[in-house]
Amino acid sequence: MPLIPRIEELHDDMTAWRRDIHAHPELGFEEQRTSDLVAEQLAGFGIEVHRGVGKTGVVGVLRVGNSHRSIGLRADMDALPILEANRFDHRSRHDGRMHACGHDGHTTMLLGAARYLAETRQFDGTINFIFQPAEEGLGGAAAMIKDGLFERFPCDAVFGMHNRPGLDVGKFQIRTGAMMAGGAYFDIAITGKGAHGARPESGIDPVLVGAHIATALQSIVARNVKPTDTAVVSVTQIHGGDAYNVIPQTAALRGTVRTFSQATMALVERNMGRLASSIAAGFGATAALDFRRLFAPLVNDATETAFIADTAAELVGEANVNRNANVVMASEDFSFMLERRPGAYIQIGNGAGEGACEVHNPSYDFNDAALPFGASLFVRLAEKKLERMTR
Repeated sequence: MPLIPRIEELHDDMTAWRRDIHAHPELGFEEQRTSDLVAEQLAGFGIEVHRGVGKTGVVGVLRVGNSHRSIGLRADMDALPILEANRFDHRSRHDGRMHACGHDGHTTMLLGAARYLAETRQFDGTINFIFQPAEEGLGGAAAMIKDGLFERFPCDAVFGMHNRPGLDVGKFQIRTGAMMAGGAYFDIAITGKGAHGARPESGIDPVLVGAHIATALQSIVARNVKPTDTAVVSVTQIHGGDAYNVIPQTAALRGTVRTFSQATMALVERNMGRLASSIAAGFGATAALDFRRLFAPLVNDATETAFIADTAAELVGEANVNRNANVVMASEDFSFMLERRPGAYIQIGNGAGEGACEVHNPSYDFNDAALPFGASLFVRLAEKKLERMTR
């Protein structure tokens, strides 16, 4: 089963939508223009539109026939606070914001699928097109769920996809079970005693305390996490002081933690709090930990993983579908939807070779050549899951 000819005919339209979204990036929960575009397109296709689900989220509902079966197809819409380095015509019009993770492409692929499915209606049941805000660490999936996403728009299964730089266009990869890490952010606030920089004996230096804590935190992975488990602890910010000759009163450490199980995440949190407070106390200072779990581990359902992989193989051939992809230490808040409904999350090739760069890079751009592959997969998932019953 090759790519859908009608989807290929829509390639120019999808490219125009994608580049328009790329040129007008919006951060999490601020996706007003993007939501307007999505809602306008869905309504134009004849799809029932629901807005304000998770603040700026949009859900399109397409019902055909009498079946009670249903499917959810999800794409994310938000951009990142990054100054774009690209100089092409569709570069960001807003300095300091850009689509550096391909959510412009994900949104476009789902719009292309929605247009085709609204035209053909070759299924029996309900398709929920879920356009999610605020995936980049602000809790957009949880916000939609809190607003009754699955109560208002029941889904027997839910599916999403994400581009993968370095993987050839026309290829897909996935794995059963834990595929992406759960993620947390942390802040450690250190309070010492301010003093003159030339008289350190009269103060308690929170910068020195912070340096010791930052080093000691790496012992959690090395000496507390089982070697058979996986965890990352990264201190990504150290703040303290405003002058060359002043020992500050306070300092702060900030960073992120990634694990593939909630139990390992809890272990890291406990040991981080213990180390921070005890090391600070040893210097006569205090330290307070604020640990925020933002993402659950993304776990693909075995049955639905086989379903999406089989469907992808029908489109591009078995040789172009890797069913045992490597785990990913990055996080994805589609994980919260997969905690509520069975489903799977697949990676789609964004291109390899010279010029391909990672996501969250100021030179990144979604590869428009991938659009028909993602849209075709979304379509076939819906048509197969909601296949018309013959009598």
